[in-house]
Amino acid sequence: MPDLSGSPANSAETLRVRVGTFLFLAISIYYWIPFHSFVDLTKESLLEPGGDNSSRLNQIVALLLFAGASCYGVLHPMRRGLMQPRVLLAILLLWVLFACLVSAHPANGIKAIILTTMVAVNANVYLLLPANERHFAKMLAVSTLVMLAVAYYGVLFKPLLSIHQANEVLEPMHAGLWRGHFRHKNEAAVAMVLASFLGLYVLRRWSKLVGLTIVSLAFFFLIHTGGKTSTAMLPGILLLAWLFEHVRLLRIPIAIGGVALFNLFAVGSAVFRPLGEFVSSLGIDATFTNRADVWRFAFSVIAEQPFIGRGFKAFWQTEEVVFSGGGIETWAVRAAHAHNSYLETLLVIGIPGLILTLLWLVVLPLYHISRIPPARQHSDLTRLFLRIWLYSIYSASLEAFFFDGPNVLWFTLLFAICGLRLQSSAALATEPRPLAQRMVAHA
Repeated sequence: MPDLSGSPANSAETLRVRVGTFLFLAISIYYWIPFHSFVDLTKESLLEPGGDNSSRLNQIVALLLFAGASCYGVLHPMRRGLMQPRVLLAILLLWVLFACLVSAHPANGIKAIILTTMVAVNANVYLLLPANERHFAKMLAVSTLVMLAVAYYGVLFKPLLSIHQANEVLEPMHAGLWRGHFRHKNEAAVAMVLASFLGLYVLRRWSKLVGLTIVSLAFFFLIHTGGKTSTAMLPGILLLAWLFEHVRLLRIPIAIGGVALFNLFAVGSAVFRPLGEFVSSLGIDATFTNRADVWRFAFSVIAEQPFIGRGFKAFWQTEEVVFSGGGIETWAVRAAHAHNSYLETLLVIGIPGLILTLLWLVVLPLYHISRIPPARQHSDLTRLFLRIWLYSIYSASLEAFFFDGPNVLWFTLLFAICGLRLQSSAALATEPRPLAQRMVAHA
């Protein structure tokens, strides 16, 4: 932290740090703790299509945070580096807008585009808010501990709203599994994996005690969510990230080949019967917790409009799908999404949209990693961003969160990608410097 004095330069720096601290913690907690926390899953209203979890207060807070982050970003010396690469993002945005305008529910799509844009701006500014890396680690620790405290508070004092119950209207089979303040046990599991990554970083860059506390609390909660995939992926991603970091020849096979293979075995087993039988022979659940029905249904829909897609928020949970009569053939007509981000992207914005999205979220990060200077390739900060990125692109094979507004994994993926880009092109602020010299990334 800069030393405080009465000079105008130091006063301005002090104000900048305080504003950055407030915005960082506010944005972090906004994504960690949704406004629709502690949802009663026994209400029959949850069966109605097109349910909206938003509220007037949620919208006001989201707009205030977006406005604050935007103003901070515009006034920051590194404002030219925000929202890059702009040409690719502009083309993607125009295509998404076109797909939404020609969809059956254009208003829903435009709202989703606005929310996604707000999340992207927040994620881009997020890493410019800390004064230096130690400050970054401290604020990550504080916000993560707040999330864990709320999750454990729910389990201890609001168990009916924090632990899945047998009388829930949608998935009573999850009875007894922890979800904390999240809507579903899988959301809680994802949050705990991310918290574990952050805890490991805090352990290395600020406090061993605080870092170990975060990792221990997150892992204990993760086990009680019953999220088998997330629990298995936590050590798996740590191993893959180590191999990715130390064996350059494995980088493309891990990032592209691994994800492609994962999708082939997962989604492919639902469509191609021989492949499904092979996966079953390996002792793996070929339905991937009943996702196979949703994937088959999604493929049948994609086949009708493979190029342009159905548009954001214009297919799942709409009345024409839920009440189409298809429920007699498959329960998938009531699904909220395709349970696969790549498949979902293909369904909503078509083949061009999927290609642009893969360039943005998979190919470009690989390029930025290849350009990170040797001195930073094995830094704790690069390692944090790498773990989050790998976990996200692999999790995307089993969950749909791309372009999903205030989704904590979507937001975390975006700021991790921004972090990898900054690591490849900007210097890291570690000590206070005069304002004139601060043309660096404050991550």
